[in-house]
Amino acid sequence: MRTWMAALGGALLSACGQDPAIPPTPEPTAAAIEAGLPSPGTATEATKQANASLAARLDLAPGSDGEDARRDRIAYIEDEAILGDDGSVVWAIPQFEFLDGNAPETVNPSLWRQSQLAAHHGLFRVMDGVYQVRGYDLSVMSVIEGDTGWIIVDPLTATETAAASLKLVNDTLGERPVTGVLYTHSHADHFGGARGVISDEDVANGVPVLAPIGFSESAVSENLIAGNQMGRRSTLMFGNTLPRSTTAHVGSGLGPGLPNGTISLLLPTEEIEGRGTVRVIDGVTFEFIDAAGTEAPAEFMFYLPEKRALCTAEVATATFHNVLTPRGAKVRDALKWSRAIDYVLAEYGETSDVVFASHHWPTWGQENVVQFLASQRDIYRYVHDQTLRNANAGATMVEAAEAVEEPAFQADDFATRGYYGTLNHNAKAVYQHYFGWWGGVPAEYNRLPHEVTAERYVEAMGGAASVLEIGQNAFSSGDYRWAAEVFNHLVFAEPENQEARDWLSAAYEQLGFQAESGAWRSYYLTGAAELRRGLPNVGNPQLGNADFLRAVPSIDLFDALAARYNPSKIDRDPFAIVFDFPDTGETISLLVEKAVIVPREGTIEDPAATVTIDRLNFDRLVLGDASPLGLVTTGKMKVGGKRGAVSAMFDALDQPPFWFNTVTP
Repeated sequence: MRTWMAALGGALLSACGQDPAIPPTPEPTAAAIEAGLPSPGTATEATKQANASLAARLDLAPGSDGEDARRDRIAYIEDEAILGDDGSVVWAIPQFEFLDGNAPETVNPSLWRQSQLAAHHGLFRVMDGVYQVRGYDLSVMSVIEGDTGWIIVDPLTATETAAASLKLVNDTLGERPVTGVLYTHSHADHFGGARGVISDEDVANGVPVLAPIGFSESAVSENLIAGNQMGRRSTLMFGNTLPRSTTAHVGSGLGPGLPNGTISLLLPTEEIEGRGTVRVIDGVTFEFIDAAGTEAPAEFMFYLPEKRALCTAEVATATFHNVLTPRGAKVRDALKWSRAIDYVLAEYGETSDVVFASHHWPTWGQENVVQFLASQRDIYRYVHDQTLRNANAGATMVEAAEAVEEPAFQADDFATRGYYGTLNHNAKAVYQHYFGWWGGVPAEYNRLPHEVTAERYVEAMGGAASVLEIGQNAFSSGDYRWAAEVFNHLVFAEPENQEARDWLSAAYEQLGFQAESGAWRSYYLTGAAELRRGLPNVGNPQLGNADFLRAVPSIDLFDALAARYNPSKIDRDPFAIVFDFPDTGETISLLVEKAVIVPREGTIEDPAATVTIDRLNFDRLVLGDASPLGLVTTGKMKVGGKRGAVSAMFDALDQPPFWFNTVTP
């Protein structure tokens, strides 16, 4: 059965915080230097002017949000790093110290400001009985004091950062047990650290774990079947392979960055639905507000009536979010998003003295809370309505996005600016939500692959030398979007053309230096780095782990296997295999057809083979921690019937590499 399972374990979650072996950057070609190629890491005059123009247009001085980001810090981690059990660095504490001072020419000044605020780290007091640990992960962990212990809201991405954050709380405020855990939504940076603050034994002893309705299905499915592609694109979006510096990653806009830690999952003991649903946890009253289908498929906000405090989860944070994330996910509903914010504004705005979220810092003062919520509501409504207004007048996807101009309130309200999502990208997402992935032009409906058209474009433009000249002229004029498009044709037509790669990487770099969105910056700069250095030499990152995998329903696990089925690798008539898992009491049947594998819960008659194995041991196969031969030899896996059918099915599953080309063909 080869090593057919190991790759699946590596695709369970989006990649986070890799530390790859990055090859040295080769010297640019002499021809490119002679043609005026700027040195890597250098801002051109056009980029300097673009960034200076934005700085002149916006009041970037620390305002009320600057005060809010620093307010009431009572402790911080004094160690140099948060370490894993093996001594590896999960989170380097000083990694963003370079953000002190004024924005350099290589960073959009507005993004620089946002990154400075997000980098403030430590334990912060929100109000009596409510605290946050910020700056040690992409997300924020909120801690609410109950009658007898701590109620943890969103235990970060990694068990190591979550455990270190809880230790900071206990060391500063006094040791207390965890008496409840809340996951506000189904993204890994809000549940991955669960086992750093709570254990299976705690749950068995009655500690509640609450999540929104649909959490379990969404937490597993969003990254499972599409995990390899989603994880690969995450390395670009979050700048996981970039150093932290003024010419590389400065922050994601949503938070500082992702840790190099262990992602876990404890399934909730209750999934909450409805608006106004009340639960009392360790003496604290929570009023939950369902917000499914906004920022995540499963999400809730909550209100603390005794404290007059509103938690908006990731529905309203100090940035304009992604309606469609660059890493890939199901497109979100901007109208529903806006309506959800308007609901909490109408219901809780007048009775909230503070609003806090799962990213960034709180906003204090009832009038400020109302203003914050109104602006957040308006930015999602604005991109929705303006995209539809232009689309209904005949605009294509790209035309509609180009037509959505910055609204006046974005100039003054930094929490609505595009530090993570952008007007352009989100307008295209709104268009996709209603009209699909294409713009309506017939020629775009069944376009040829870019690998095919690239050579034809290069030929039509007069050959490689002519394409280089056209791109260089665009670059020299500061038209980096057009320059990137031109150079990209040549790179896809001639992937080994180093001069073309040098110029395309230079165009990407300037686009990154100008980007206000941290996600856009990292995507461009990672693309530039991969053009210059090639792919990181680290093989497939092992992102899955036993703690996460055992929470995955068996039928979902087999759906993920089925998505790797390559029919050309099998030469048998259709057959069936039944998998019995005695430890979970589950039975899954696989119908292996000529073109598809169909998983089905329950058994079927006359299978070609029956496999009996504990789900725990099957998970070990998935993670590559056990071999089929070893399990059969020790009696932990029994195969009845035709063993060749089982081997044939698994041998027909592709094992896609993680570090596949994205910025080159």
